[in-house]
This record gives sequence, C-alpha cells and structure tokens, in this order.
Amino acid sequence: MNLIIHDLNEEEWNKVSSEYSGWEVISYSDKIKPCAGCFGCWIKSPGECVIKDGYDKMGALIHKADEVVVISRYTYGGFSSFVKNVFDRSIGWVLPFFEIYEGEMHHKRRYPEDKSITFIFRGNDLSEEDKEDAKKYVAAVCRNFRGIVKEVRFEEAIGADGDISERHCVKDNSAATKTDTKSVTKNNHKKVILLNGSMRGDKANSKHFLDRLSKDINGDVESINLSQYINKQDELVEILSSAGKIVLGFPLYVDGVPSQMLKIMEKLEKTNPQTGVKIYSVINMGFYESSQIKNALKQIKNWCRKSGYEYCGGVAIGAGEMVGQFTKTPKGSKNPGKNAFDGLDRLSETINEAAKLEDIYADSYLFPRALYMLAANSGWPASGKQNGLKKKDLLRTI
Repeated sequence: MNLIIHDLNEEEWNKVSSEYSGWEVISYSDKIKPCAGCFGCWIKSPGECVIKDGYDKMGALIHKADEVVVISRYTYGGFSSFVKNVFDRSIGWVLPFFEIYEGEMHHKRRYPEDKSITFIFRGNDLSEEDKEDAKKYVAAVCRNFRGIVKEVRFEEAIGADGDISERHCVKDNSAATKTDTKSVTKNNHKKVILLNGSMRGDKANSKHFLDRLSKDINGDVESINLSQYINKQDELVEILSSAGKIVLGFPLYVDGVPSQMLKIMEKLEKTNPQTGVKIYSVINMGFYESSQIKNALKQIKNWCRKSGYEYCGGVAIGAGEMVGQFTKTPKGSKNPGKNAFDGLDRLSETINEAAKLEDIYADSYLFPRALYMLAANSGWPASGKQNGLKKKDLLRTI
C-alpha cells in the first residue's frame, strides 16, 4: 500500500490524481479535529488517537505504507494547517519513551522501519531561504519520527498561497466579519493579548507560562484560550486584530507550530493586518533541549514577515512538562525553571518597553538531561497503569 497526504482542492487533485492511482489518499476535510495534547495515543489506546474522526489511526497507516508522499502548500517554512494537523494526529507512530538520537532527545520507535517520505511543497516565488527552511523542517520531522527524507520538491501553483478553507469552500461556523481598519488603528498600540494555543486550555503548561508572564506586563492585558474559539475562529481573529502586541504561547507539536495555532495565523494573514503590531512568543516542549524549538520560532518570523507584523522575540523552553510545575514559585527561586523564568522576566520587560530581544533558549536549570529522561520514562508506565494498561501494552503495534 502506498499513501499520499495532500491539501489540494478538487481541481488541483484532478490534475495529478492519475499519478497516484491505487494509492491510499488522505485529503483535505474540515472534519479533522486538532490534537488534544492528552497523550491518549500513548497511555489510553497506545498507537491510536482517542479522537474518532477518521484520522485516529494515522500513525499505523504511515507505518503500513510502502511509500509516502506529502503534498502541502508552503506555509511559513512548513506544512499548511491541514497537513500539519494530519502529522500532529500521527504522534502515536512513535512511543512516549525517550532516548538520545543524533545527540538530541527523541521518542523511541514504535515500529522497526525507517519510513521513506517524499515532500512536495507548492507555492509561488519561493526564495532559496524559504526552500532551506522547508528542508530543515522536514528533516527535523523525520528525525523525530525516525523517517527518511527521500526527496523535497518545490512546485509553482496558481492559488497555492490561498487559504485552505477558502480553496475548499469551507466556511467558519462563526459569523464572518471584516476587520474595521479605523478601529484597529485606534487600538493597536494599547492592548496586549496573550494567546494560549494549547488545546488543554487552563490546564496547559503554555497557559501557566503565559500567566506568569502576564503578572509583569503593564496596561491592558487579555489572556485567551484558543481552545474556546475552535468553532469561532473568525471571532478570535477579530479580537486579535484589536491588539497592539500579541504573545503566542503554545507547545511544540511535531517540531513546529500546532495546527490549531497555524490555522489562526493563516487567517490573520488574510485580514490585511496593520503594521506596527508586535509579536512575541513563548514556546515549550517535552524534550530537554530548547534548541529543538528553532524551527517553530522561524515559522513565527516567516509569518510575521509575510503578514506585515513585527517579530520582537520569544522564549523557547525545554523540558516544559517539568518546568511547568514550578511556574508559581517566587522570583529568584533556584529550581529547574529558573532559566525559563528569567527569560520570561526579560520578555515582560521587553513587552513593556515595546522593544525587541533576541530569542532566548532556556534549558532546565541544574537538572541533568539523563535524570530528566529517567524520570519521564518511568512516569509513562505509571500513567498507563491508571488506565488499566501494563508497560507492554504501551509498546503495542497496530
């Protein structure tokens, strides 16, 4: 069985479909749900997503394919929000357990093979830097999933820069609204909006980091959980369009921006945003090395450049699942989160000054990687046990 994952509309697909006759096809659908970040595919139904929307066995499907081809609209250095969603929902392809691979912390294999994948990016007037960003991104994805980049191709395509939902004639469930330019101009130097992009809402580490940051930000500050606007995305875009400064907070999913945040970014790009809006970011990940967040930060920068926003810096936090437990400790405390919290302090000062800073990469403070990995790996069987699973159950294949 061969597998193709694509975001082409019907007209675009008809032009190339003969090349993939007999292949298993995963194509655009507005029915796909974003990854919930619940770890259910690791500790509840190992290898299989708990969200039953037709995309719950993506990891197993990729495993069973002899050849995999991915066609995606080039989006800020990576996949479109739909293709990214498919990969976010494929995390059950690997195990929750960590090991060191090529000098970095990564997940262990669930399946024995090195999957060969061809990536085809579609977009107009892509620069050499754009192409290099895409190559670096898919290399990171394959390194984490233990796949092999067979080939990366770039193709010009009329309309490839269009919004996915528009190209497929899928409308948002909320009332479509257009940004009032005068209103935005009036307000865009006042409000600071902190957007938590994790589907875990108030329980997310992303929210905990943003809450700590918000305490030191002056003026009108509003915190928003994206999870509350999944079916009201145009409404969220209108709210964000009223801000002068926006802080994007989210967990790293499959080496990049989570699909639900990426979709909002795509929509914001299409609203003709006002210049002068400043963008900051706070990104955390379960892996120890904050350096692995570099691709996501570059995606935010690329989005800002294309949308007309001003990128002003961010904080990348490694070992986020552990560091997030210390967000309520007093300033100056010497715990594993010290580097991250010092970075957040610098970020809040920068936001108050409406200034810029160089991206801060914050690893755990005085907590060895080996010990972190040992603690994490011992925690997964305990979590599975709460769902009636034994350690061997977590290793199952489909």
